[in-house]
Amino acid sequence: MKLHHIDLTNLKPSPLNVRKHGGEDVSDLVPLIRKLGVLQPLLVRPNCEGFEVIAGGRRLKACQIVAAEGDESFPPVPCAVMEDGDDAAAIEASLAENIARLPMDEIDQYQAFAALVKEGRTLSDIADQFGVTERLVKQRLAIANLIPQVLTLLRKDEIGGDTMRALTLATKAQQKTWLKRFRDPGDRAPQGRQLRQWLLGGEQIATSVAIFPPEAYTGAIVTDLFGEEAYFADPEAFWSLQMAAVAEKIEAYRQRGWSDIVVLEKGSYWYGYEYRKATKKEGGKVFVTLTHSGEVTFHEGFVTEKEARRKQAVADRSDGIEIEDKASRPELTKAALNYVDLHRHAAVRAALLNEGGIALRLMGAHTIAGSNHWRVEADPCRADKHETEASLSSSEATTAVAQEERAVLALLELDEDGAVMGNRHADIGAVFQALLGLEDGDVLRILTFVMAQSLSVGTALVDTLGSLLSVDMGAMWQADDAFLGLIRDRQTLLPMLEDIGGKAVAEVHKASPAKVLRSIIRQCATGDGREKVEGWVPPYLAFPAKGYTERGGIPQTA
Repeated sequence: MKLHHIDLTNLKPSPLNVRKHGGEDVSDLVPLIRKLGVLQPLLVRPNCEGFEVIAGGRRLKACQIVAAEGDESFPPVPCAVMEDGDDAAAIEASLAENIARLPMDEIDQYQAFAALVKEGRTLSDIADQFGVTERLVKQRLAIANLIPQVLTLLRKDEIGGDTMRALTLATKAQQKTWLKRFRDPGDRAPQGRQLRQWLLGGEQIATSVAIFPPEAYTGAIVTDLFGEEAYFADPEAFWSLQMAAVAEKIEAYRQRGWSDIVVLEKGSYWYGYEYRKATKKEGGKVFVTLTHSGEVTFHEGFVTEKEARRKQAVADRSDGIEIEDKASRPELTKAALNYVDLHRHAAVRAALLNEGGIALRLMGAHTIAGSNHWRVEADPCRADKHETEASLSSSEATTAVAQEERAVLALLELDEDGAVMGNRHADIGAVFQALLGLEDGDVLRILTFVMAQSLSVGTALVDTLGSLLSVDMGAMWQADDAFLGLIRDRQTLLPMLEDIGGKAVAEVHKASPAKVLRSIIRQCATGDGREKVEGWVPPYLAFPAKGYTERGGIPQTA
């Protein structure tokens, strides 16, 4: 069993839940979770869609109710992830026994944890003692940043947990300023999400949305222990760097032949139905959307629906097609048309049941172009760091996928500068016709590519497929500075050095600092100053994934 924090959207109830009856009423749990969050971890096990809850169904339901109440995303839920051979009932009983030792009040929890830290206990020791995650321990210890007057307000229930969590991001001076406003009857001090925005200068911009190199930003970063994000403390500096990066990407698009690039006003929402896919030759443009939270999206190869209709009308007139009079009355009423549509639909569905080959191609068209009932997207493969993005883009695997995409685009007769996935609102009929003209082998090749593109990052299914397909990471990956720079913990680096350099080398350097260990690992991996270890793959990247320690935090395994 390993403790992790898991997004609420990735948790689903299991038919094997240890509670068989009486789990419908969660009115007793909702106020506790609203105030304190989830204390006792849910017992879960991975499946192909995320995780199923074996024990903790009532806590899951209460979390879903609290999440539906707020306008903020619900924080990741502490979970005990079962391993093969684990006894669900025994683990749940053990967790319940440990959690019973935990004080119910957040401040009492902080004081209990802080006392143990003073005694020299590690965060891991404290988490094990109380059956909680290290992250919850860190969250409670963050309360140390609060001034006594704020703690008093929390004790008296005059402020909620969301306000308390926001104030842990504030400096002492900011807390005093906020407290003065809170106590002023003529003022309305911001609370909850509004307080977080007030502390961050009105804009809550996560570092993960930046498209510029992180070292370019020299201002302060605010870290939120209650979420999984860090935020830019200087939104003005962020936007200056972000817009400069947008300008660079726009210039790159122009170099690729996209002459018309439209940057929409900040905060404008992208309604896909208002646009139609178009190639460069058809006058397609690149539209750029920017959210107030800093996210930038480039929508490549579109024209507005209005422009598309206008061009179609011009083309029809040039072909001698008579344009319908808008004022003319339709031949069928809405109800009559609905009757006809339903019967035609039913007949086609029945006929399609006997045509597996056509159905397969139709599925392909729906997957690529999308429809009212189909929405399949390529995983964005968003990297937390620019170094990771650069490493991924230069990898053998990414190169192989890019080459295959060009081949698939050619088979579908689509723009070579476009993308196979993400063609929502494209002409599904044209894609279907292209698929009808292909042999089964080519259709299967296209669908295989689509499936590969839409495979979700970081799921247990990746581990399952890696093992099933006997993926050789040694042929696809080589250790680089981007990876080694992310491994900073000595307890991890020492066994990693033994793994690549051998026991004798690790023994010599067992007292060396992390920087030295990382340098030797780099030398072994690259052959710079030492004999190169060919084909070395750390267990994190292997299939199935493993760790060097028992602390968890490794890729999900099947």
